[in-house]
Amino acid sequence: MSGSAHDSVRASVADRLLTSLEDLVRRHRALGSYAAEGSAQQAALHAELIAAEVAHELAVARSALHRHPPLR
Repeated sequence: MSGSAHDSVRASVADRLLTSLEDLVRRHRALGSYAAEGSAQQAALHAELIAAEVAHELAVARSALHRHPPLR
């Protein structure tokens, strides 16, 4: 893979991560009003869901970046 194609793949991984995180924030802000009306247990579950989704997105990005390590 050429240097520019390699850089393009890594940039694409970064773009996907940022887009996914922006979508996650948008979704959870929309759900936030429901969580605020619920119990402390519901709020804790909502926070855990957010954390799990962020962890998943980071794992996906990390895996993709490991397949395309930086060129030296």
